[in-house]
Amino acid sequence: MKTIALFGGSFDPPHIAHEEIVKEVLKINDIDKVVLMPTFLNPFKSHSFAPSKRRLQWLEKIFHLHKDVEICNYEVTLAKKVSTISSVKYLLQTYKKVYLIIGADNVASLKKWDNYEELKTLVTFIIATRDGIKIPPNYMKLHIKENISSTELRANMNEDKLSHVCSKEIIEFYKE
Repeated sequence: MKTIALFGGSFDPPHIAHEEIVKEVLKINDIDKVVLMPTFLNPFKSHSFAPSKRRLQWLEKIFHLHKDVEICNYEVTLAKKVSTISSVKYLLQTYKKVYLIIGADNVASLKKWDNYEELKTLVTFIIATRDGIKIPPNYMKLHIKENISSTELRANMNEDKLSHVCSKEIIEFYKE
């Protein structure tokens, strides 16, 4: 396997839009596998709601039957904020090419990312559509039907927006 798509994020909580993104990315011929990498703590946030190990476990449960999906604990085991470029360089030790999946809501802040100029030379960006945000033409666009915000989902838990594999567990956690 030489080419992967890195899908990092807080996954706080993981939801069906995340599943749809993985499913759509795997349709891209050049991509052999999707690597989901939950953050220990997003570099732009001061806290997470669910502990990183719990979010990692949820992803493992949700995607355990998908042979072309790997759940990577790299950032969780470092137990600190990790920049995307660090994770990409870690993966480039094993893989030849890395696509980087981000939501359209992140495009405007890309220049604030750690070593963005170098990062854009190391990856090919795949931008998942969201909230009707316009995606610049120099990026690969991934059309996603589900439009879910983890922030809104935490405020108003909806079982229909969560993976059936662990929806009850996720809802119970956020109720606490």
